[in-house]
Amino acid sequence: MSVIVDDKSDHCIPFILKCLDQHKSSHPDGEDSPFFLGLNGVQGAGKTTLVSTLHKTLTSPPYNLRTAILSIDDIYLTHADQVALARSNPDNPLIQHRGEPGTHDLQLGISLFSSLKNRNPTKIPAYDKSAFNGQGDRAPEPTWETVNTPGTSSISVVIFEGWCVGFRALSSSALESKWSSAVEAARSSDYQGRLGKHELSHVAFVNERLRGYDGLTDMLDAFIHIDAEDTQFVYRWRLEQEAKMRAEKGSGMSDEGVVEFVNGYYPAYELYTDTLREGIFKEKGRQLRLVVGQDRKVKTVETL
Repeated sequence: MSVIVDDKSDHCIPFILKCLDQHKSSHPDGEDSPFFLGLNGVQGAGKTTLVSTLHKTLTSPPYNLRTAILSIDDIYLTHADQVALARSNPDNPLIQHRGEPGTHDLQLGISLFSSLKNRNPTKIPAYDKSAFNGQGDRAPEPTWETVNTPGTSSISVVIFEGWCVGFRALSSSALESKWSSAVEAARSSDYQGRLGKHELSHVAFVNERLRGYDGLTDMLDAFIHIDAEDTQFVYRWRLEQEAKMRAEKGSGMSDEGVVEFVNGYYPAYELYTDTLREGIFKEKGRQLRLVVGQDRKVKTVETL
């Protein structure tokens, strides 16, 4: 199994510090306004390693910033709610398991963001991906970490990370255009995508649910996008991740299950990656894009 080398933090730390300075200058009452950083990474590209390094750096001297890590995975629907969603839409394969927009508890996420923004005592939810033989379930609430408790310093930086963080819904016409092009491409024997194998109604359901995610995206002060030269790399990377989980926890998805799982959310990469690459903010300078090769090492860097 390949080893992920963190060559990303050297690019990210200066960007974050610059955005933090701008945030503080625009909020003279900085103590009342934590800095929210969104971090999107193709699954398996080294995002977890990067997040760990960023947390260690920001919380250590000379910065000493109380930093909270939130994952969009940790606000997935409970297993019971996910099963109910799947059963209520049995013909839509995109939402038969966790992954796509629409399979997260947005009410929980927005409540969490608001609580942190107001510096209130806040429980950080957790999700156990190994539960139900890899189908996953939310961890029991007593196991959640609590931050901003009385007598402790409050959170100054919130890093919100995940594979679909920052995705924004497309207009109906743009969605249909991308889908039609994919359907045409799927007629070729060398087609590697998944979008063209779905009904328009399937992706339209996900796109409509994605509109609610703006409630989280619009609260971000800056954004980092770990892109891949080829998003097909996600299949190999995700297989490696699951093999590691099986080795460490003794349970997890089979290789066949991983491929089926990735197939379920891959259409979202085809639909929404272009928007990330163009920049999710109207203002310039608030987004950093790192492009990695199959070896997960940074090939190019761009500020949007």
